Amino acid sequence: MIFGKTKLELKLGIFVFIGLVIFVVFILSVGGIRTWASGYQVNFLFNFTDGVRKGAPVRFAGVDIGEVTSIKYFYDEKEEKTKIRVKCWVPNDIKIPTDSVVWVNTLGLLGEKYLEIMPGVDYKRPLHPDGEIVGDDPIAMNEVFKTAKHIADSLDAGVNRILNKEGTVGKILYDDELYKQLDALITDLRKNPWKLFWKTKEKK
Repeated sequence: MIFGKTKLELKLGIFVFIGLVIFVVFILSVGGIRTWASGYQVNFLFNFTDGVRKGAPVRFAGVDIGEVTSIKYFYDEKEEKTKIRVKCWVPNDIKIPTDSVVWVNTLGLLGEKYLEIMPGVDYKRPLHPDGEIVGDDPIAMNEVFKTAKHIADSLDAGVNRILNKEGTVGKILYDDELYKQLDALITDLRKNPWKLFWKTKEKK
């Protein structure tokens, strides 16, 4: 009886241990902690990130390879202004050339922000762990609206110049003398349509 009871307890203990291992692996996976993959951290510097958040995807040549692990402000003494350092995790088998182009992109209709890396050509100088690349700042929507308004105002002003009394179309619409001349020309052509085909002799 004692041996049978001990054997049952051993089986129960093994079962509980396996359950705990599965539970821990599940928790680590949900929490975003990588237990199997190995990688390194790289940094991308921006003046404006347009809403990129921690955990956002990082794409390399259009393929998801990592994620944003932290976003921090810092003061750049050389340029004398505040910048943003976006730290990202990438796997060890990904080598990012230092001449790569990095920018903030939008995913789908929901507008999720992520980092897009277009690889450069200088693979002899890859980005080392904790290395930095200056990214291309996205255009703020406020600037887009300002540009659109400026274009609309320019078009409106151009149309007004064309249609006002000083423009060519405006003169046709508002200048009575020009209207009379055009009316006389049309009347003359109706009476003498052959003038449309008459060519004046060139002077020698």
